[in-house]
Amino acid sequence: MTRLGRSGLDVSRIAFGTWQVGGDWGDFDSESAIAAIRRAHDLGVNFFDTAQAYGFGTAEQLLSRALGTELKRNRESIVIATKGGINPGTDRPRDASRSWLRHGVEESLRHLDVDYIDLYQVHWPDSATPAEETANALQELVDEGKIRHVGVSNYTAAQLAEFDAIRPVETLQPPYHLLRRSVEQDSLAYAREHDIGVLAYSVLGSGLLTGTLSQQSTFAPGDWRSHASAFRGESLRRNLEVVDELASFAASKNASVSQLAIAWTLAQPGVHVAIVGARRPGTIEASIAGVDVQLSEEDLAEIERITAPGVPVGGATPEGIE
Repeated sequence: MTRLGRSGLDVSRIAFGTWQVGGDWGDFDSESAIAAIRRAHDLGVNFFDTAQAYGFGTAEQLLSRALGTELKRNRESIVIATKGGINPGTDRPRDASRSWLRHGVEESLRHLDVDYIDLYQVHWPDSATPAEETANALQELVDEGKIRHVGVSNYTAAQLAEFDAIRPVETLQPPYHLLRRSVEQDSLAYAREHDIGVLAYSVLGSGLLTGTLSQQSTFAPGDWRSHASAFRGESLRRNLEVVDELASFAASKNASVSQLAIAWTLAQPGVHVAIVGARRPGTIEASIAGVDVQLSEEDLAEIERITAPGVPVGGATPEGIE
């Protein structure tokens, strides 16, 4: 367990993420996904991250189905984080206005079937809405008891500072993994300096760091990766070479490359939690074991050497795929 920065929340170092059950990663078996969520909880995970935009109710409702009994019996034992402030497919995909955030909170409360949300995060920064409006809207929801803590996702250091000047930012959810490190000298540095809790997402590179992909890998039409440059061509070839070398190094530590990637993320200064998704119980079991992989300074230096030739990758945004 760890304290999630200035939020004061006590959470597991692995958070179970639910983007993969919202419809952007192709078809899946819902009962298997529910079993994976329950298995994570059985293994000590008390932190679950979802979002309004993950299927606009699909992921939140599935999470509620999986944890409903425990949420009714012992609500305080589970930390539920969700996100709002985007509206894909409209002429305003980023919308952190007071009215849309309030609508999102009400919808999330209904889909999750809970009386309050432990951590509510602005999913993406919205340049069209003043930070003052966004921050004050969220504080109103805290005052009403509908949410307890306020965080942001995908914000730069400058955007964090602007929000922070109005209402404390308690947590940051940035994209962060061995092949995506642009946040290190920007938002992650700001969060570390100001004791903002960091829950990193995409720590397995959306599959790149699992050791399961090859140059011949294909993705279902409903999987966003089928449109992403990181998963084809020369970028994929070069990064797969890096992953192969990482896998060999991981094996020397009796770990998988996925576990190494998780351990590396959690070893970085200022990172409190790694968000990991799964559709099957066995997958989350393996990911949780990554917490126990110990990395020395020499190990971290070797990982730096191995990943240096890698190609930095992007990801999905409200406007499309990078």
